[in-house]
Amino acid sequence: MTTIIHTPTTQLAHSMDFYKKLNFEVLSAENPSLVTDGKAIVEINPDRYARAGVKSFKDSWKEEVAALEKLTAVTKIDQGYLLSDPSGTWIYLMEEEFEAATVSIEMENPCFGVPGNFMGLSLETTDMAASAAIWTALGFTQGMGDVDQGWVVYMDPSGFGVSLMKPLTCPHLFFNPSFTYFNGEKNPAIIAKIRKLGIPIAEEITHFNKEGKVDNIIIRDPGGYGFFIFND
Repeated sequence: MTTIIHTPTTQLAHSMDFYKKLNFEVLSAENPSLVTDGKAIVEINPDRYARAGVKSFKDSWKEEVAALEKLTAVTKIDQGYLLSDPSGTWIYLMEEEFEAATVSIEMENPCFGVPGNFMGLSLETTDMAASAAIWTALGFTQGMGDVDQGWVVYMDPSGFGVSLMKPLTCPHLFFNPSFTYFNGEKNPAIIAKIRKLGIPIAEEITHFNKEGKVDNIIIRDPGGYGFFIFND
């Protein structure tokens, strides 16, 4: 099982330039267009039916789909299935082998992108229990946190993580879904580099800083996918 990030675009060249500016490596220029920061693999899809979400690849999803159909609507698509969790994140289940040069999405890989240390995706969901049930049925296992705590992480077999947050937890903009980067004390330098690159900042966050300094930021790719670049 391999899980990648799937982001739409109206202008493929514009989106590719955005990721190149963030020092993502191009794995495939087109059909599909794939980039990576060493941990996350991102498909940039210009198809007008493409939506922000994830793609998971496996030879067969028959057993999982049988369980998922008891939880939510599942749509048959070419080479697989499509569904959504309560956050509105689209989940593509592809019944085919995924190949992306020699790069694997193991979470222990070094991360060379400008945003820093990739820690998976963040989703804000209106129904924690329902979201947890869907990701569990997909083959993700519970890691840190718990549904009852209002924050929980689910991981696929490769270590790709999805963090679920209950409503009214995060005092900042929240785009479903969003990349999550945790950089600790390195975050101010990363923020400075993003400013220098001229990448628009959707929100400068001071809420967690006692001195009112900007120590966390949110940016977005041209397709609307969020990037939480935090110092956690």
